Amino acid sequence: MCGIIGYTGPLEAQKILLEGLAGLEYRGYDSAGIALCMEDSHIYLAKKAGKVKNLKEYCEQQVTISSHSGIGHTRWATHGGVSDMNAHPHRAGKVTLIHNGIIENYHALTEQFHVQDKLVSQTDSEVAAHILDQLYENDPLVAIRKLASLLEGSYGFCIMFEDQPGAIYAIRNVSPLVAAATHSGSLIASDLTALIPYTREYFVVPEQRIVKLTPYKVHVYNLDDTFSKNYPEIMTVNWNMDAAMKNGFPHFMLKEIHEQPEAMQNTILPRVNKGVPDFSDDGIPDEIFENCNQVQIIACGTAMHAGMVARAILQPVLRIPISVSVASEFRYEEPLIDKNTLAIIISQSGETIDTLAALRLAHQCGSTTLAVVNVKGSTIARESDYVFYTHAGPEIAVASTKAYSVQLAALYMIGCRMALVRGKYTKQDACGFLAQLLDAIPAMETIIGRKEQIKKAAAHIIQSPDAFFIGRGLDYAFSLEGALKLKEISYIHSEAYAAGELKHGTIALISDHVPVIAIATQQHVYAKTISNIREVKARGAFIILLVKENAVVDSELADIQLRIPNVGDPFTVFPIAVALQLIAYYASLAKNLNVDQPRNLAKSVTVE
Repeated sequence: MCGIIGYTGPLEAQKILLEGLAGLEYRGYDSAGIALCMEDSHIYLAKKAGKVKNLKEYCEQQVTISSHSGIGHTRWATHGGVSDMNAHPHRAGKVTLIHNGIIENYHALTEQFHVQDKLVSQTDSEVAAHILDQLYENDPLVAIRKLASLLEGSYGFCIMFEDQPGAIYAIRNVSPLVAAATHSGSLIASDLTALIPYTREYFVVPEQRIVKLTPYKVHVYNLDDTFSKNYPEIMTVNWNMDAAMKNGFPHFMLKEIHEQPEAMQNTILPRVNKGVPDFSDDGIPDEIFENCNQVQIIACGTAMHAGMVARAILQPVLRIPISVSVASEFRYEEPLIDKNTLAIIISQSGETIDTLAALRLAHQCGSTTLAVVNVKGSTIARESDYVFYTHAGPEIAVASTKAYSVQLAALYMIGCRMALVRGKYTKQDACGFLAQLLDAIPAMETIIGRKEQIKKAAAHIIQSPDAFFIGRGLDYAFSLEGALKLKEISYIHSEAYAAGELKHGTIALISDHVPVIAIATQQHVYAKTISNIREVKARGAFIILLVKENAVVDSELADIQLRIPNVGDPFTVFPIAVALQLIAYYASLAKNLNVDQPRNLAKSVTVE
């Protein structure tokens, strides 16, 4: 979850590291630091608690030295509080390192190597630095191999040795790292956004391999003291740097909300052939859809909510069991999956550690795995049997927006293809389904055009410590993501409830002026949802109602009505998602909070 960058080459390292950390700050923003290799081989450290701008201001005042190699880190705290001392990099003797991940056995190692009295921080990362320094006898590769054999947990390390000027070493287990050698020097980072200003070509650092960066070359070594015969595949970024910039928007989140219609087109249109979904170019065969007798969707957070919607849409059509599991719970519940199960793994980053562990368990059980991911070459993409890339481009804001929409689009297309090959849809049915999915794109654009109206609605939420989302059927599935968005960026306690469950306890929480965001777009349960809304309105709730343009609604039922275009019931999720994202965005903005970097959160969850 932390941001890592390293550089060695002819350019000024400090500038590259600080700019790279600013671009990686969405991965962690509790504290930041850099380590620079000086001309006399001494390694200079600068680190500050707080945002990267604090570090940058400190360096502008204090660091006047020139350096051509160094490493930098922006932290999401796991061990130890937020302080200068706990910030990375950590130094022990000749070793200076930065770390993303968690060393699970760090306490036992602390005692085994007797480093308790040497520690100046509260971090597991500093323990690793001291152990590596003890193991180091002038051969970095040997020392790193020994360290790797001792560690339990996830890690991505970038390491400098004081007697190895100009060289940066790295090793990873689960925690992502990407690297590139360019005419401007060699770079390594935890995310592509830090590399894009210098190159569009990169490779994913293989797990349990050691890489050595020198100014114009990146070497890859196995853990058995040999060169890696198979150099990692060189990949090309399919988006430019503008996609990772705000481009005039005040926040990345608002920009990414606006990008959703285009992202939907990028996900859907290349996979349409004669009016139906076609995954030939993805290498996804129809046999995996034909031969399964159940579907298991595995994901976390927003991705899991996309799975909940897909289940509600697809299970009635396919007439086979479709389960949705939280990845962090999946591998502890002895799941009932086997070789006849299609496991669909969803992750924006492709590095979510709980989801990756669930994927590996699914493989152990013999299931066929299909990953829905955004990042090319990510660990989940590489380890899955088949991959559906969502082509959404970079998503910088911590709160997912366009990732949710394109994940839904992917799942809808997968379900449509599955229904077609299993004989549940005729070609005409599949064409109609896909046409309605495409109709959802202009509906999203319409809602974006009504953002000022939504902004006014959000103003009625911010004075309350609580908010509730209600709906039935699909509307309930939609509301789960709406509640998550509101709580994660506005810090308003918000929960989603099936509207029919209100009388079973939840209605006790309704009192005067409590905001209730009610979604009523599903025709077959519309009347019952309206009745539930009347129940909370009678108890003083402030109702924000989301309904279709053509819905007939009593003018006294809701305090505010937000109308969405008349798309088919299964497809209302797409304009509804935009509306709920904008409600959360404007609530956060009205409270003067950090929209893109909410407290305690980071973008890519690579620790358990």
